[in-house]
Amino acid sequence: MSVNSRLIAAPPEVIFGVLANGWLYPVWVVGASRMRAVDDHWPARGAKIYHSVGIWPALIDDSTTLLEWDPPRRAVMQARLWPVGEATVRLDVEPHEGGGAMVTITEEPSSGPLAWLPGPAAELPIKVRNVETLHRLAYLAQGWAR
Repeated sequence: MSVNSRLIAAPPEVIFGVLANGWLYPVWVVGASRMRAVDDHWPARGAKIYHSVGIWPALIDDSTTLLEWDPPRRAVMQARLWPVGEATVRLDVEPHEGGGAMVTITEEPSSGPLAWLPGPAAELPIKVRNVETLHRLAYLAQGWAR
């Protein structure tokens, strides 16, 4: 399991505005390269977004399912990134005293090669990827908060 946190200079409602727009998923999620479709009922529980991973021409079509949606506090997703596997991803957002919000992303591989590796071997690549994922989410949310 990997846990990363970042202070984002935007209120929780704006951060959830970014998360609510399924078409923005490949903009803030490292590894997703394009969107193919978003269920009409996104961001309702059980809704899916359909993305591709990889670099053209070697793209793999996959999806992410929303497991929990509790704005402006928490979103939980089951992300599929085959051939790497699947992971449960939780985003917790808490208002910060000085303004903005502290966003914590917790990702735990649930199937596939990363789930089979011992803790640190799987955790490091996820941790490094999620540093950039939170960086991208911050850019989007802070841009909208202006």
